[in-house]
Amino acid sequence: MIEVINKRIRDFSKEVDIIQTMLIFFVALLAPTFLGQLIKSVFGATSVITQNSQIIVGSVVNTALIITAINIKGWKKIVGIITMPSISTILSGYVFKSASPFMAYMIPAIWLGNFALVYSYKLLMLAKEKNYFLAGIVGVITKVIIIASGFMILKAFNVFPAKLVNTLQIAMTTTQAITALIGVIVASGIYGLEKKSIKDKAKI
Repeated sequence: MIEVINKRIRDFSKEVDIIQTMLIFFVALLAPTFLGQLIKSVFGATSVITQNSQIIVGSVVNTALIITAINIKGWKKIVGIITMPSISTILSGYVFKSASPFMAYMIPAIWLGNFALVYSYKLLMLAKEKNYFLAGIVGVITKVIIIASGFMILKAFNVFPAKLVNTLQIAMTTTQAITALIGVIVASGIYGLEKKSIKDKAKI
């Protein structure tokens, strides 16, 4: 597993590695905390965009997770990135609002789900050289199953208030699938640019 975790699309200089790690880390930290509030201030509290800001925030986070899988290596960096979004989301209280305190129970499942998405890319695309989108599909399905299963187990123990169950169930199933798939699509563009850059340098 350690060998797989250390796979990435190419080696980077120390400076580039530090810069991109910090950028991804700050995206993972700040997107759940400030992006939703920024959308609200720009488009207004009642706009369709604001009402669906969870989709936008989640898509940005999943894009960051996939770029992490492709470009970042090392347990400490990866663990830091995959754990930050859920902590930031719950502490900010914006995405889940009054349900945020109850989402703390979901943190282990969310962390495992995020790791599954990252690991799927490292294992399938980078270690076994499979297709980008195959790795994405496997990663998305695995992530959603893990998070949804965690939610259903907690639901069976009546952890969540009845009035919040339907909202949280959608957030932990459908929304997770949608945002992860959008992340796969957006990150594919970034990955395509990286592949082109690698090919161009090889020609020089």
